[in-house]
Amino acid sequence: MKNKFYTPFLILTFFLFACEGEVYTPKPKGYFRIDLPQKSYHKIEKDCPFTFEIPDYAETQQDPKHPNNPCWFNIVFPSLNASIYLSYKPVNNDLDDFLEDSRTLAFKHTVKATNIDQKIINEPDKNMYGLVYDIKGDAASEYQFHLTDSNNHFLRGSLYFNNVPNQDSIQPVLDFVKEDIEHLFHSFEWKE
Repeated sequence: MKNKFYTPFLILTFFLFACEGEVYTPKPKGYFRIDLPQKSYHKIEKDCPFTFEIPDYAETQQDPKHPNNPCWFNIVFPSLNASIYLSYKPVNNDLDDFLEDSRTLAFKHTVKATNIDQKIINEPDKNMYGLVYDIKGDAASEYQFHLTDSNNHFLRGSLYFNNVPNQDSIQPVLDFVKEDIEHLFHSFEWKE
């Protein structure tokens, strides 16, 4: 009779003390390491009323929806799986319409965005004015901008990654490409 009582007690005691000291800690989600290229730039020359520098690890591709307009093109980052879509329009007393379209396109991302920061570009010595929309959260386009000379030219750009939006996984690449866009602004010039 005594064995029947002691056996389950000993087994229970063994299991209680056998697991002592091991504490399970859940591991955070991990992402692949990304090797970012060295920063170096070259000037692009197109049959457009503007010029700027792009990274050597990027290339330009004509927008397939606008094959006859050389000033609608994309800056593609093949190794980073990203593209900046650029569209140029001449201004003919319709600058307010272009500005409102740019704002509307940026704020369409409020469904997924947690915040949209706006930064004004005001460089009168270069006759360059604009606005940058830095969209936080899991939005499809995390960074958009427009540039104008206020009289004749309007250029709009938007950055997209070719994958499902996940701010945590793309943040290092997003920060890296933002530096390239800032360089685009600093090297940007209207030809006319």
